[in-house]
Amino acid sequence: MPARLLAVGDLGVSPSDAAARDTLAFIGIARSWGRDQEVFAEGAACETIYKVVYGAVRAFRLLADGRRQIVSFYLPGDLFGIEALSAHAVTTEAICETTLASARRSSLIEDEEQRGRLSRCALRELLRAQDLLLTLGRRSALERVASFLIDLADRTGGGDVLALPMSRQDIADYLGLTIETVSRTLSEMQARGLLRVQDARQIRLLRRAALVQLCQ
Repeated sequence: MPARLLAVGDLGVSPSDAAARDTLAFIGIARSWGRDQEVFAEGAACETIYKVVYGAVRAFRLLADGRRQIVSFYLPGDLFGIEALSAHAVTTEAICETTLASARRSSLIEDEEQRGRLSRCALRELLRAQDLLLTLGRRSALERVASFLIDLADRTGGGDVLALPMSRQDIADYLGLTIETVSRTLSEMQARGLLRVQDARQIRLLRRAALVQLCQ
């Protein structure tokens, strides 16, 4: 599906409201991306920084044996494309119908205030990467899935009903598990009364405190 260009005014909010919510000043147009459409590829020049307006994005690397390791999911309000080097270290794709705002990296770095905000965003991304390393290296399958669900709930407003933009396979590739293990673990959690799987893309957390305890 070809990407479409949208004016800021077409995003369902006024330009002034959008600017007030932006961590960084993204000026101009937003662009829509179809499901599984690539935003940028690993090794491509890092010239643009993106913000998710609607939808969700996955960032991943392909291992030598063809396996995929997802390293991050970006949700509405998240920035991505912030790199330490001049080339992207990952490939990114829209998970579903997604709208992204964009800004040239050079214009953000040249502005002192914007540069400071960008640095703070990069630090938060680093902390999330460190937590993923802990999850992959030290946590059981039950702990990994619990950690993922609590993190997703916190990032989407803290509610107990989670609308998952990503598939079970995406979750498996993020947590370093098989899709069968993810499905089995969710079933186990449901049997223990920790959550209710309402459908393939919606989960209700029933005992949030118990799930948080599993993450610690």
